[in-house]
Amino acid sequence: MSQTSNEQPQAGRPSYDSLILKDRIHGSLYTDRSIYDDEMQRIFREGWVYVCHETEIPKRGDFVRRRIAGDPIFAIRAADDRVNIFANRCAHRGNLLCTDDKGSARAIVCKYHGWAYDLDGKLVDVPYPAGLTCDRGELGLKALPRIDSYRGFYFASFAAEGISLREHLGQATQLIDRTCEMSPTGTLKLDAGWVQHRFRSNWKMLPENDVDGYHVNFVHPSFAEAIRSNYDSAAFKNEEEDLVAETRDWGMGHTEIDFSKAYTRPLEWFGCDPDRFPEYVEDMKKAYGEEEGLYKVTKGPPHACIFPNLFLAEGNIGMFEPMGVDECIHWHTPMILDGVDDALNKRLMRQSEGALGPAAFLLADDAVIAERTQEALGQSGGWLDLSRGLEREHQEGDVTVGHLTDEVTNRGFWHHYRTVMKGPAPVSRLERAA
Repeated sequence: MSQTSNEQPQAGRPSYDSLILKDRIHGSLYTDRSIYDDEMQRIFREGWVYVCHETEIPKRGDFVRRRIAGDPIFAIRAADDRVNIFANRCAHRGNLLCTDDKGSARAIVCKYHGWAYDLDGKLVDVPYPAGLTCDRGELGLKALPRIDSYRGFYFASFAAEGISLREHLGQATQLIDRTCEMSPTGTLKLDAGWVQHRFRSNWKMLPENDVDGYHVNFVHPSFAEAIRSNYDSAAFKNEEEDLVAETRDWGMGHTEIDFSKAYTRPLEWFGCDPDRFPEYVEDMKKAYGEEEGLYKVTKGPPHACIFPNLFLAEGNIGMFEPMGVDECIHWHTPMILDGVDDALNKRLMRQSEGALGPAAFLLADDAVIAERTQEALGQSGGWLDLSRGLEREHQEGDVTVGHLTDEVTNRGFWHHYRTVMKGPAPVSRLERAA
């Protein structure tokens, strides 16, 4: 190993420099409750977290319910078309306001005492008002102080100050661009509904595993056999030198398995020939130009994780939700493309069911592996190796690139995690310059 340490986790606040080395990490990062509590604050409350997509709440009053670091929230479309994100609790006695996972409302009304709020969170009605003598203006809903979006993906933070969303996304905006531009209009529709799978494991195992190219032949042999003819050189060749897909660390904890080099003809990534959906291929060339449009339908969408909780899963969009130190939820929904034939979107939905559904090829296998890992770590954890490919990774600009089976993505995730967890919440470049 290129770096070693016999230092054990210290009492009191965790020493992340001791737990996360260049080539390995300590297993207590998955099992220590104090570390979990620390990351809920530093990553999920002080940082940017993906919440929802604009097409989930297209009209005034539409809302969706979510959780961030155990705190219930909801996003709602306001009268002026803005998206507001509020803590999901009444300002009176703290009762849950939105109890449905999604819906539409003219006003937000508490079922406990009937207090009513408008779509901007302002208290507008109180039953038996004579008894309320304090300033109603102080009794509005608690809005998350920072909300921003990129190409329809909405993110939020509980922290009033910090780096901008664009700084957080960094180069990974290219990954979101590639996802959106699988549609000839550049727009997605995430309105097919979400499927949730509960894992009895730490949440960090989800982004680690979803961009791990090393495990596929061993964890998913039935999947490999079923689709081998289409994806052989992407992930399933038996010889290491025959695998042409790559792992990529985009910085800021954003990571990817890049399958694009394995695809040489249009729609190969989709498991079919271009004459299956000729109108889609032609519409993409019209939208982006002959060369670029053909490139997009040949190389396909990304398979990438946006730190900490967004998963761009080729034909799916996913989310990771921590529920406890040894429990989490994997969310996914089919990626529906705007401006394409219904038959193409139906195929996307069927493939989503086959890959990530309740009886699918992939997710059940991954859940078993994650839960076995969590059980094996016990309480003491022990050291876990992340050195694979360290000597053969290389730089392409500011992106670190490795072989499909190399742990470039794991190191990228953990080294950014260490940066976030070691210090105070990051500040923007403007604040640093001041």
